[in-house]
Amino acid sequence: MRSPAYPFRAVLVLALAAGLTTAVPAAMAATPTAATPTAAQAPAAASAGVADKPFMGWTSWSMQSSKYPGLNPDGDYSYLTEKNVLKQTNALASKLKKYGYEYVNIDAGWWMDKAWKPNFEAYGRQAADPVRFPRGMKPVADDIHAKGLKAGIYLPVGLQKEAYGEGKVPIFDAPGCTTADIVYPDLRTTNGWDSAYKIDFSDPCAQKYVDSQARMFADWGYDFLKLDGVGPGSFKSGDNYDNVPDVAAWQKAIATAGRPLHLEVSWSLDINHAADWKKYTNGWRIDTDVECYCNTLVSWENSVNDRFDDAPKWTRFAGPGGWNDLDAIDVGNGEMDGLTKAERQSYMTLWAIAKSPLYTGDDLTRLDDYGISLLTNKDVLAINQGSTPPARPVTATGNQQVWSAKNADGSYTVALFNLGDTSSAVTADWQSLGFTGQAKVRDVWNKEDLGTFKDKVTQALPAHGSRLFTVTPRGTAFTKTAYEAESPANTLTGNASVGDCGGCSGTHKVGNLYQGGKLQFNDVVATKAGHYMIDVSYISGDARPAKISSNGNGATALKFPSTADWGTVETVTVPVTLKAGKNTITIDSGDDYAPDIDRIAVPQL
Repeated sequence: MRSPAYPFRAVLVLALAAGLTTAVPAAMAATPTAATPTAAQAPAAASAGVADKPFMGWTSWSMQSSKYPGLNPDGDYSYLTEKNVLKQTNALASKLKKYGYEYVNIDAGWWMDKAWKPNFEAYGRQAADPVRFPRGMKPVADDIHAKGLKAGIYLPVGLQKEAYGEGKVPIFDAPGCTTADIVYPDLRTTNGWDSAYKIDFSDPCAQKYVDSQARMFADWGYDFLKLDGVGPGSFKSGDNYDNVPDVAAWQKAIATAGRPLHLEVSWSLDINHAADWKKYTNGWRIDTDVECYCNTLVSWENSVNDRFDDAPKWTRFAGPGGWNDLDAIDVGNGEMDGLTKAERQSYMTLWAIAKSPLYTGDDLTRLDDYGISLLTNKDVLAINQGSTPPARPVTATGNQQVWSAKNADGSYTVALFNLGDTSSAVTADWQSLGFTGQAKVRDVWNKEDLGTFKDKVTQALPAHGSRLFTVTPRGTAFTKTAYEAESPANTLTGNASVGDCGGCSGTHKVGNLYQGGKLQFNDVVATKAGHYMIDVSYISGDARPAKISSNGNGATALKFPSTADWGTVETVTVPVTLKAGKNTITIDSGDDYAPDIDRIAVPQL
């Protein structure tokens, strides 16, 4: 969610990394499980109980930004007023509070007039626009609290240019400090829109300014702050847009403000700084805005479906105290949302299983029955709010995807998605989950036990449709035999070469699989002929395709989700047909760039 004073969409050009560049000799590696990346440092706020679970609530931005008829009658973004916020507060309290929705988050514009001209008080801090919020911001928070809810507020990162006041504006409770002291002398700009001067935290006055903002919000009674336009991210990079010091300053300020404050940072944040976001904040927006800035709130293509590609690489960073934020969940009114029923369910399903915060941007006074059923399904909400870990794809991705997470009781949360534009069958194979034979299947959305299924469950799904199951194994676990990519028994073709990999199971991998590069695993033993879901452990800084074949037969084209960098290993399963005895399995880059490969593992059935 971004301030509308600046362009909403930008083109992000990504250079295609080539993977490994240097070949080194390697011996045949042993077959331990691939190394699990060390988790990033836990957020400091976790110990205070802030964000123990993904937060739930409502945000003003989706309706502010939409051109849906009647939402913004007084001009763009005019929806944001005290009257409208309190109307949604009342609806949240009466319809959704009992299901866990508790935050009412006021987004960009609360200090702007309808021409988007900002207001500031005497100390360079944002002041409520008297037309939008005639009583100021504290009474609004008080009214939200009176309903048993929590209040959220918004700021762009940096010192807004209009607050600078020729450098003469004093800083609250910081004698001798002015705005000239807290920014760089060259007035370099920062944030996703270059709408602010970059704060120089080498001067103690800078921390005093952030302290004063945090104290102001605490005094007003706010429980949540969204800090927006943060970099690296927000389609910006480089020293001017490194706002990690700002985020760290905010965490420090919140600790002394006198009131717990959930700190959420936005948007499209750089995953290379995931450890910083996790250390200093309670949540981080992993993607661009979900809103379409059109005559509905969202659309499937712009940009709900982006999250299926972008969420997997962030999965390992989510946990109590800090969560991957996929943005607003606008599923409450099909006409206003701009989505089919199938799309609305898939949207809600992904957010739930990814453990994203669940905050709707819908008009809560106009929810339709289907929207209410999506937002209030207790079993789905329990997946999001409970101890179930975030799900990720267990099969190499494409239009037909299977995502899963293993639950503490030994069952699995399993979601089937058809992202294609026509109906298609999608299959969850029990081998992908680590067992064969029988399993009990429960339909989570419909709260219905479907019975026992052998080896797999297949569902015909409409375009952009989904199903969500709890799968409880009744079958047999199996062992796997691993084969290292760097083994001298394998055959490398083209530019394919062996390189070091500290996170890989044998400390080596095969990379440079591009434009004809191939890795052929030889002498892969199967106990019997048949269908196998083999594990492929790989490394890929971006999502990459590859073709998989066995014994020289027809290849299957698959796409591997990004692992976020070129040192982290993830595993997905891919289907192959094997004969009893020895086989070959080939990973072929074709005319594209494939991921680097750590190893494969074959079930012993």
